[in-house]
Amino acid sequence: MKISPAGQASALPRKRTALFWASAGSAAALMGVALWMLAGNPAVLGGHPLLPGILLAAAAAGAARAALLWLRRDVPRPRSRVRAVGAWAGSLAVLALAAGLAWLSPFAYKPGPTAGAGPASDLTVTETPTAITMSPEGGTTKGLVFYPGARVDARAYQDILAPVVGAGYRVVILKEPLGLSLLDGNQARSAIEANTDVTSWAVGGHSLGGVSASSFALNNTDVTGLVLYASYPVESLRERTGLSVLSVSGTKDGFSTPDKIQASRELLPPDTEFAAVQGGVHAFFGDYGAQPGDGEPGISRSAGQQQVAAATVSFLERLPGSR
Repeated sequence: MKISPAGQASALPRKRTALFWASAGSAAALMGVALWMLAGNPAVLGGHPLLPGILLAAAAAGAARAALLWLRRDVPRPRSRVRAVGAWAGSLAVLALAAGLAWLSPFAYKPGPTAGAGPASDLTVTETPTAITMSPEGGTTKGLVFYPGARVDARAYQDILAPVVGAGYRVVILKEPLGLSLLDGNQARSAIEANTDVTSWAVGGHSLGGVSASSFALNNTDVTGLVLYASYPVESLRERTGLSVLSVSGTKDGFSTPDKIQASRELLPPDTEFAAVQGGVHAFFGDYGAQPGDGEPGISRSAGQQQVAAATVSFLERLPGSR
């Protein structure tokens, strides 16, 4: 403070501390990440509503934190060491939250070479906040509920599963909360209950989605088929009677490697059908572009996906009730 000639006190601008800038930076990061995901990734608003809701709340919290810091920028606030440590910890927690939200940013649908190759004129597509449903014209009594891979846009599986619809199946692709099927492993039940005209059901999934599909098939005896794309169960299905299983994998997959697929045989029924796409990788089982950490493909995406679709259709057509 300094005293003016008139005896009035005037405040000098306070020097900004490192803690102030850390707090401001964490608030900006939280708000920026949330707005970037909402505006820059079409899979966010097109997916399950939980993630957009969290992002809107995060953006509002970041803005409120920034506004509070600005309003109190020149207010003296003596801090004890304990309060200072708590303030630093709070800033780090906000940064960690921003990083966690950024990690949840889904892989958006990128139309591949098979886009439009399916029987587009012979199917109808309906979309809700929690599912995409593709149905053949004229109705059907057969259905497949599909769990996407972790953080993958549900729309990324429309093209590769279109031939399944052409074979007479209704396909329901789930929009998973936060893009993680494990948060609602029983989500397929809501899809089954919403399609009462379908009497014969199979479930399937890609990667982590296949784990959830396996658990659902294990605990729901009205499911007669299980389709695993680059995936395997964590619980044994050996004692699950009345369940046919197809496991499709890629020989160049960097995540569900051939060794892991081979080890999964001990958890699957003895009559499980295995199909390997020579040169196929993890990201070939959907249309969302390359995936960091995946293997190097030895086949084109189009050729690989045609093999996946053909194996799936052939398997489903042999299930009980499929004729």
